[in-house]
Parts: sequence; structure tokens; C-alpha cells
Amino acid sequence: MLSKEKIKRINELSAKAKNGTLSEAEAKEQTALRKEYLDTFRATMRDTIENVKVVDIEGNDVTPEKVKQAKKNKFLN
Repeated sequence: MLSKEKIKRINELSAKAKNGTLSEAEAKEQTALRKEYLDTFRATMRDTIENVKVVDIEGNDVTPEKVKQAKKNKFLN
């Protein structure tokens, strides 16, 4: 998870961009912070999905094979 300071900085840079006062260095910083945020979000989402088990009303495991395979590959690496 991204620190509160980094999220606050992303919001500050976004506000400056909306006002049109974003410098070139700040634009590069904004791009880097956004990339870090998205990478962290995707990793967290991937981890969440790989740890889900889907069960139908009758108690049968109906987790998609793609998710089962991803979970298996994760533990093999």
C-alpha cells in the first residue's frame, strides 16, 4: 500500500495540474507516483483474486481454472 504522504502528494500535484501551474519536474514526479500507485493497486488486486475460493450453493468449489492455475503457479515460484 502506498503511504499517506505519497497519496497526499499525488493529490497536490493533481490540483496543481488542474490549475495549470505544474512544472516539468513536478509532471515527471506525478507520472512516477501514479505508476507506483497503479503497480501497487494491481499487485494487491492480483493477490486478492488469487486467494479467492468460489463455492456454489451446494458447497462445490467452482473457482475458475485460471484462478486456480495462477494460485498454483504462485506457490511453485
